[in-house]
Amino acid sequence: MSRRERLYHLHDILRQRRTPVDRQRLMDELGCSQATLYRLIAELRDNLGAPIEQDPDGRGYFYDRSLAGNFELPGFWISPEELQALLTARHVLGNVQPGLLEDELDGVQQRINQLLGRQGLDLAAQPERIQIRHDAGRPVPGELFENALKALFQRRLVTITYHGRRRDDISERDVSPQRLINYRDRWYLAAWCHSADDFRSFALERIRALALKDEPARDLPQEEVSRHFDAAFGIFSGPAQHQARLLFSAEAARWAADEVWHPGQVSLWREDARWELTLPYGHQRELLMDILSYGPDVEVLAPESLRLAVLDALDLARAQYR
Repeated sequence: MSRRERLYHLHDILRQRRTPVDRQRLMDELGCSQATLYRLIAELRDNLGAPIEQDPDGRGYFYDRSLAGNFELPGFWISPEELQALLTARHVLGNVQPGLLEDELDGVQQRINQLLGRQGLDLAAQPERIQIRHDAGRPVPGELFENALKALFQRRLVTITYHGRRRDDISERDVSPQRLINYRDRWYLAAWCHSADDFRSFALERIRALALKDEPARDLPQEEVSRHFDAAFGIFSGPAQHQARLLFSAEAARWAADEVWHPGQVSLWREDARWELTLPYGHQRELLMDILSYGPDVEVLAPESLRLAVLDALDLARAQYR
């Protein structure tokens, strides 16, 4: 139970009781130590203005009934990140296809609704007030997603039939799942591919079939998995073999500088309000698409291979309009 949940729970206990609540009972109800209980009481009373009183022998706590009716915890007490996480979880759970976890997921969704309700957000009554759009998302069949999860946590080898977009071919291969990654509203299976004898990322919606095998999956050290999938930019990352230096115009910088391009990025503002970004990358394909989306508002300073790739792409695009 988080500190915030304990504060709400303590408030509920004291609000509902007309007699002092013993200190030990509060500790049991909140699942906390005596020191934590004292901190919670002090925060509720001194910071939030709760009318908490202590009985004469100092062993119990209660609300002053003459003031309790006018006291409520802040109605909207949640950060934007927490709200987004809860709403996204609620949205995802509401769109899961019926399956083995239907009852369990329904309970989780009800719990999320209760947490949001405590913030004064009754989404059941006004669901249209907040919208989460997945325009660029790619749906994944429920059974396939369930089997991928099962293989991942049961550590089993799987055979997948995969349609690769780049070559427009279909291949069958054995892979050892290492992670499921949700990236830009799409799901990817990060795995060790036994055919390629290397790491690969597979878009779940491109998997035509996934069969669990009785053989155990190959387990790779998490440090090795992270080096491949976390060190460089993008989902098809690979080892971080290059450093890209990008220079954004003063106007584009107002957008680009607000994005987190990569955890290891380094940036600086120039005196003319342009913004320079340096980030690690492996394969240039995805980074190239992001650079092109900024058109004339970004220049690749380095490396030369990336500059030439952008130039070639712009020449091909320009040729379409001749």
